[in-house]
Amino acid sequence: MLALLFPGQGSQRPGMGHPWTSTPSWGLVDRVSETTGWDLGWLLTDADADQLKATRNSQIATFTLGLIILDGVRRAVVGMDRQVAAMAGHSLGEYTALVAAGALTAEDGARLVKARGEAMQAAADACPGTMAAVLGLDPDSVAKACAGADGAWVANDNAPGQTVIAGTTAGVDRASELARELGAKRVLALPVGGAFHSPLMAQAQDRLDAALAAASFTPPAVPVIANVDATEHQDAARWPQLLSEQLCQPVRWRESLQTLAGLGVTTFVELGAGTELSGMVKRTLDQAARASVATPDDLPDLAERLDAAG
Repeated sequence: MLALLFPGQGSQRPGMGHPWTSTPSWGLVDRVSETTGWDLGWLLTDADADQLKATRNSQIATFTLGLIILDGVRRAVVGMDRQVAAMAGHSLGEYTALVAAGALTAEDGARLVKARGEAMQAAADACPGTMAAVLGLDPDSVAKACAGADGAWVANDNAPGQTVIAGTTAGVDRASELARELGAKRVLALPVGGAFHSPLMAQAQDRLDAALAAASFTPPAVPVIANVDATEHQDAARWPQLLSEQLCQPVRWRESLQTLAGLGVTTFVELGAGTELSGMVKRTLDQAARASVATPDDLPDLAERLDAAG
């Protein structure tokens, strides 16, 4: 059984859309650009690293690339959707997963991602913060380190030995010190524009909730695993609340992967510019098969592997 995984903010790369410009899938860029009023072609091909780091840019660019790659996979792998048992997306990637599963149209997804990115950008500007990855320490110990620091919280439980914290700069610095004292092997500052999945994003809540209320959700064709509870959901009415809660709550990604495995998923395919999610699968489910698609050159190998799997 197969699951599709969609990455979130931080996976973006300058020029990540270039390999797709001559493919039929590039037509999705015009749809998203028309819906949002933004030049997604420029973001995906010409924006530099600093421009893509801005939350309002990185989120819509990552979302759009995910849809382009999904379309490319569907064109290249005949009957691929019949093999997909479930989907999940990391943070922003949850919106891409919902479009992929048919719970949102590409247009509604684009409008939501634009509103989310702008709201989170404004919240980050009003309440500056940062994030750091704590490596080699269990989640309970990381939570203990955050509890001992003013202004730090667990933001992502990504994989065994990989937890991300978020908060004020002073709070994350202090929590990082405490994590090292508790046995963390490394603590790495992340190049992000805010303290995502923490209470510092609360100022974005009203704007996101208004956008969610205006969107039309339908039951997904396959279960989508929610970040906030690591549980499968096919009830369309639940998704606005789940996405709202996701804004300030931790991403329970390690548990989400375990939920997918519990559903019988044995192969995980990451659709995005990087391979971060594939690495998390390896750390969490070492017997699972993994694949990733970032460019059209990756499609023949994926098609061959999925054909062989039946």
